[in-house]
Amino acid sequence: MCVEIKNSTCNSNMSLQNTPHANRLHIGIFGKVNSGKSTLLNGLTKQSVAIVSDQEGTTTDPVYKAMELHGIGPVVFIDTAGFGDITELGEKRMEKTRLASLKSDIAIIVFADEDIEEGKAWYHFFKEQNTKTILLINDKRIGNVGAIELAIRSFSDEMILVVDANKEDGIEKVREAILRNIPEAFDPESITKGLVKQGDVVVLVMPQDIQAPKGRLILPQVQTLRDLLDKKAIAVSCTTDMFAQTLTSLQKAPDLIICDSQVFKIIYEMKPKESKLTSFSVLFADYKGDIESYVKGANAIDLLDANSKVLIAEACTHAPLTEDIGRVKIPRMLKQRFGESLHIDIVSGNDFPDDLSNYDLIIHCGACMFNRKYVLSRIKKASEAGIPITNYGITIAHIQGILDHISLPKGKE
Repeated sequence: MCVEIKNSTCNSNMSLQNTPHANRLHIGIFGKVNSGKSTLLNGLTKQSVAIVSDQEGTTTDPVYKAMELHGIGPVVFIDTAGFGDITELGEKRMEKTRLASLKSDIAIIVFADEDIEEGKAWYHFFKEQNTKTILLINDKRIGNVGAIELAIRSFSDEMILVVDANKEDGIEKVREAILRNIPEAFDPESITKGLVKQGDVVVLVMPQDIQAPKGRLILPQVQTLRDLLDKKAIAVSCTTDMFAQTLTSLQKAPDLIICDSQVFKIIYEMKPKESKLTSFSVLFADYKGDIESYVKGANAIDLLDANSKVLIAEACTHAPLTEDIGRVKIPRMLKQRFGESLHIDIVSGNDFPDDLSNYDLIIHCGACMFNRKYVLSRIKKASEAGIPITNYGITIAHIQGILDHISLPKGKE
């Protein structure tokens, strides 16, 4: 049996994971309908998060629950609709489950009976995605545990947990298994890795234009500022029009300047020669994705022509405003260079085409609203299709001819 994983085209409200929760370890719970997934989630969270019923198909849309898990830290559990749902809405529910699978850093596969073919197919899919897996038999629901263990052994030699999800000792075994399976590459270290050390002076240039939420900073700015405070750097913030005055108020040139990519060229031409320059989007190219793939992908911009086709993908589902960077500014830059006939498609949120073969280039946003696992799944999908992919900040720097003069996050910390 083959599990076909598609990207959901649903723009449902994903508020839990589209916040700082996007940085949490995502743990998906998968299995057949009525296999005890929701019982397991309730046991792990010690709350009645999901409805538990003997009625098949009780879980429809995935249930996202953010919490602190003892010994592990901040996580997001995802209780998914069960496979094997033969109801009229079953296929739509499975689309949501497939999307959740791409966001999962760890997948818990719950087995309910000796019919393990669907579970086997999902197991192999997760292995192809380099997703850590936990194989679990909920013995509260099963009569012949030995037969199921034997069936699982036909395709995997990994540890099999046999637990009662209604009991504390069973939940503790699952928690310990999660701790053992945290991916080494889950935590991308630092947003400013390799660029900042203790005592460095860093100027953050943050335009507060029509795109900025009233009374708040956007998420990349907030997270970058926190990263600098954790490193005990000296962070100074200003808007673009106050940049020159900010420089004169400092005793020395800043060690690093981080700006919005939209003002890259302005700040580059005004900055002190000795100061390094980068942007929030460039930093997030590494923090949420694969910056090497993005830099390599930017070279494909030079190969575009008037007949090329470009896909612009943004994680946000906000209503576009005047001078939106993804919907207005980057398309304008590209068409000024290659002509108005250049074809540009724009998708947002969870929308992402199944077939990428018609595109010559994909330009992704900084993806602050997605977890890193999901962004990397998109990069992998583009790579498998042979389509170059880059991101907003790197695209702007390349088009403006300064990509070789900005600083990229590097090394390990």
